[in-house]
Amino acid sequence: MTGLAPDAGAVRGMAGADGAAGGTEPTHPPHPQPLSQGERGADLHTSSLPASGARRGNVVPKAVLRATWLLGALVLWEALSRLPGAAFLIAGPVQVTSWLGANAGLVTRAMAVTLKAAALGFIAGNLAAVVLALVSLALPRLERLIAALALLVFCLPLVATGPILRVLYGPGMGPQITVAALAVCFTTYLSLMVGLRAAPASWFELVRSYGRGRLAELSVVRCRAAVPYLIAGLQIAAPGAVLGALVGEFTGADRGLGVLTLRAMRGLDLPATTALATVAAGVSILAYAALGALGRWLSVAPAPTLLAAVPDHTPPRWHGPLRWLVTGIAVLLLWQGLMDAFDLNAFFAKRPGDVWQFLMTVPEAALNRATLLQAFGQTMILTVPGYLAGLILGAGMAAAVVLRPGLAAALLPAAIALRSVPIVTTAPLIVLALGRGATGTVTIVAVMIFFPTLVACLNGLRQTPAQVEDVFATYSATRWQRLVHAQVPAMLPAFFASARMAVPAAILAATTTEWLATGIGMGSLMALTASTSAYGMLWSAVAALSLTAALGYVAVEAVERAVLRIYGPEQLAR
Repeated sequence: MTGLAPDAGAVRGMAGADGAAGGTEPTHPPHPQPLSQGERGADLHTSSLPASGARRGNVVPKAVLRATWLLGALVLWEALSRLPGAAFLIAGPVQVTSWLGANAGLVTRAMAVTLKAAALGFIAGNLAAVVLALVSLALPRLERLIAALALLVFCLPLVATGPILRVLYGPGMGPQITVAALAVCFTTYLSLMVGLRAAPASWFELVRSYGRGRLAELSVVRCRAAVPYLIAGLQIAAPGAVLGALVGEFTGADRGLGVLTLRAMRGLDLPATTALATVAAGVSILAYAALGALGRWLSVAPAPTLLAAVPDHTPPRWHGPLRWLVTGIAVLLLWQGLMDAFDLNAFFAKRPGDVWQFLMTVPEAALNRATLLQAFGQTMILTVPGYLAGLILGAGMAAAVVLRPGLAAALLPAAIALRSVPIVTTAPLIVLALGRGATGTVTIVAVMIFFPTLVACLNGLRQTPAQVEDVFATYSATRWQRLVHAQVPAMLPAFFASARMAVPAAILAATTTEWLATGIGMGSLMALTASTSAYGMLWSAVAALSLTAALGYVAVEAVERAVLRIYGPEQLAR
């Protein structure tokens, strides 16, 4: 793994510091004890839900530990629901179980409809992500364009795209499947691109030495190296698909868990709302665990040591901006072309020229810009802190799970549940509990960001090469030393991938919260303009948010390239 040599040397110096100080040769442990594969797997390479029962010397079975955490969580949940004033915020397990028992048939039928849409969207979105990743790898010059298009589609605000999809599809499951597919495609694409490049250069040299070409490199080297990252992307996507199907059902479907949730919210039926959110969370947790089991079955080899050379060719500074300019022009042409190709009504399907006229040339252009900029500022001032808080929380929780694996049994199910519970149900409740000020919105954005960051960082920490771990174990390095000097450098490619995918996710979370709860910012503006058919302002807001997401993505990518030139040059290879 690139960038580890200085740190490994620091460990060697630490091990021999006493001997060097006394004028003798550095001493080494008389009986080096590197981690066995079983011990290493217990810490990092086993499952998506590592537990302390897997460590040597801990006699508590993992099943017992998880059951204890689950029981404790249920007791805490019930206790919180009985606090003064909590009856208006959350229903306890007793109420939830009672409601589900009385409505088991209704919930079962609705869940079947939602899971069908989520499964179809999950399959379609991930297949599209795989195709896009392979095309990007085969045609590196198109990677920026593909990434930009995937990014722009992913960051389209739900408050705007939901009604438009319902108009385009009409009745049926089309909007639910589409929203679910859009919710998973971009995240899987980013994870897969990191994995396809996470292979040692020596492997490619070996393939070429046998006279094999790029197809053999892809099938023999890249695909195998990408498996852990693909599984991590699928685990992030599973709750996203369920959430996307639920949001799609809010746009006018006649069946599904989303329809029942919407009715429960409008009727102020707290037990029903909490019960349906619990069902959605439970389904997502099961999907996450199943994909984790699939990953453990497919990933049998320890992570390789990556010894990639730092790229010696640095493109001119103007090269990057020029490529993004060309990408922007291509996006505008595609926008115009799709509208014309499908002959969409210009009343609601605005073209780039229509947005330009609305903001620049019509008599009310100055007022339109002022309205848009005011709402934009209200959104961004809360989105950025939530984005940073979510990244810090996700990376910090991943580090905590590595340092104390027993925490995973409690932290990861809660994280999955928070990610899979529909934001349309959690946003009003969080805002009600924390107020309509900055705290509520920042909290919701952070909650939406930290789960993908947590999963990506956990997967990255597990990619620490076995040889590097053996060096640290030989010199009796502590868990903290291994984390800082070996595991964090291995995690950086995955962390930056999650930081990039979190840019549009943060904007989506903020605008959805403004739409449902706070009544300010871009989310509220888009909801108002959609209800009054002011499509000029609606499309202008969508364009402004998409451009902001693209600029944020580019900024994170620039920081990523600077860091990975030291710690992960293989990720910069094209």
